[in-house]
Amino acid sequence: MLKQFEGRVAVVTGAASGMGRAFAERFAAEGMKVVLADIEKDPLEEATAAIVAGGGEADSFLTDVGDADAIQALADHTIKRYGAVHVLCNNAGVETGGKFDEIPHRAWEWMIDVNLWSVINGCRIFLPLIRAQGEGHIVNTGSVASLATEAPTFHPYTMTKFAVLGLSESLEHELLAEGSEIGVSILTPGVVRTNMTKAERNMPDDLERTWDDPARAAVLGFIEKRTAEEGMEPSEVAGMVVDAIHERRFFILTHREEALDAVRRRLEWMEKGEPSPLLAPDPS
Repeated sequence: MLKQFEGRVAVVTGAASGMGRAFAERFAAEGMKVVLADIEKDPLEEATAAIVAGGGEADSFLTDVGDADAIQALADHTIKRYGAVHVLCNNAGVETGGKFDEIPHRAWEWMIDVNLWSVINGCRIFLPLIRAQGEGHIVNTGSVASLATEAPTFHPYTMTKFAVLGLSESLEHELLAEGSEIGVSILTPGVVRTNMTKAERNMPDDLERTWDDPARAAVLGFIEKRTAEEGMEPSEVAGMVVDAIHERRFFILTHREEALDAVRRRLEWMEKGEPSPLLAPDPS
């Protein structure tokens, strides 16, 4: 359990915008030294500069989290710059999809690299560095899709976010069993005001964007409408993350009832054999 934030060091991936930026800003406000990592150079530098201008201590490092060597370089940079790591937020994530049999192999690879391998490698590379401090915390960003499967065209995203939940649970069980002062949390956000529906802006050049596909447009439009009407501010999620680290709380449920309802629907499916209806318009 991390007993205090003042003077400690945090690393946040996906920190140039959205929740990641909010996490970095909140950590800096708590007196932490923050390393912001992202693949988008200009927004990353702007986010870091804003924290520094506000009196915080922050540094940026351009990082493609889908590359294990890049995550190792991020860790090396952090140790060289600040000498320690206490908090890691594996927050970077992307989304693309479509009808299952129309999603190309390369799209699955991209999603798995960014959404899952980045978390595996982040935990694998940073955990020994956090152990060296004797206390700390890892926050892995999942999604309400870690618990629910009813969003059409989101097959790769849902699969990777389920895997992040399983990895996080297994690691927290292990750390608890050994009596470690290092905790793990899984963040399962529902609709939050971020750029996630525009994640294809960072898609590799060898992949075709799906924004103009009518089926995808219907689903993404539904999500964007919900976000505009009821989306949570990233700063509010950042407050939940800080509280969870203080309390060593595993589940960070931004939309608690939505998350619990997803689990209940699965249990009902297991018991009665009848799946729940789709949560967004069926694109077929």
